[in-house]
Amino acid sequence: MNLLFPLGLAALAAWLLPLLIHLARRHPYTPLDFAALRWLRAQIRPRQRIRFDDWPLLLVRLLLLAALGLLLARPALTSSAAPPSAWTVVAPGLDARALRGTNEEGNWHWLAPGFPSVERPAPTRPAPLASLLRELDAQLPGGTALTVHVPDPLPGLDGARLQLSRPVQWQAHAVPVASTQAARPPPRLRVHAEAPASARHWISALQRAWSTRPADAELPADTLPARGEIAVWGRSDALPAAWQAWLRDGGSVVTAARPEAAASVVLRSAEGAPLLWQQRIGQGRLLSLPGEWDPAHNGALRDARLPRALLLALQPPALPRAGDARDQAPQQAVLPVTAAAPRELTRWLLLAIVLLFALERGMASRAARRPA
Repeated sequence: MNLLFPLGLAALAAWLLPLLIHLARRHPYTPLDFAALRWLRAQIRPRQRIRFDDWPLLLVRLLLLAALGLLLARPALTSSAAPPSAWTVVAPGLDARALRGTNEEGNWHWLAPGFPSVERPAPTRPAPLASLLRELDAQLPGGTALTVHVPDPLPGLDGARLQLSRPVQWQAHAVPVASTQAARPPPRLRVHAEAPASARHWISALQRAWSTRPADAELPADTLPARGEIAVWGRSDALPAAWQAWLRDGGSVVTAARPEAAASVVLRSAEGAPLLWQQRIGQGRLLSLPGEWDPAHNGALRDARLPRALLLALQPPALPRAGDARDQAPQQAVLPVTAAAPRELTRWLLLAIVLLFALERGMASRAARRPA
């Protein structure tokens, strides 16, 4: 038990009050004169010792003051639990029974939401392993040893190196890879029919630089691109009202108009001059490549990095979701140790004070009615 406010014990100095009261308020004795004793010579009275009357009442009052002093000192209990047992988690897709073998000791759980026991069937729903490990690290008490069995390659990566508050025994087990992710097709560009001929020729060359698929047909003046297509305006004037609404609704448009002040530079030339801008309009993206779209008159179109930069802006690469499990071993981060919150005894002390006060009032009322 600890005291959260030890200075509150200074209230125990109030013990002097009931002691002084019991010494001062003693029962009076009325002297009686006996005729047969008045001729006796006065004797020296023996020295009287300090004696307390109603010592049970005095004891109750001292206990009441002691309880009040303890209440001010705020006593609290801190748990002294036994050292926590080790935990072992197995990622779904591995054979937990084979990894456990005949060892029935320890806490073996699936690395899945809720961390169910390996005695239950393996979870089939995919889950982010990195987030689950961070959640488990926050739930386990400090000092608990943790062993993690993961497949190699490791799926469920979130782009950040895993950092936990405890050292981890990282066990990677090679598993066959089912298949590689198919390459995504390049975006489909749909040029407006009123775009200049030089712009349509350059867009066709750009499409062939991305893939061997021929360019799509031009968009009529009163037609909007389909969902997933990239609209190409190719002119320096403002977009039509229908195209602006389609852009705000989540579309992507490439225009030859000058960018606004809120646009960010995506590509610069070798000299550092901006070539390509990108801006968010509602839920859509507006890419600005200002100038005439004719490679003969616009040097920016002859930049060898422009097709790659446009492709990355229109179709950002997906973050890697799997990697070498041995390279993804968690690092031990220096995190503040959060001790268990102490349990204060305020409620029980208040109950003891109420009971002692009731007992003191009852005993004091009986003592007051006692004849002298």
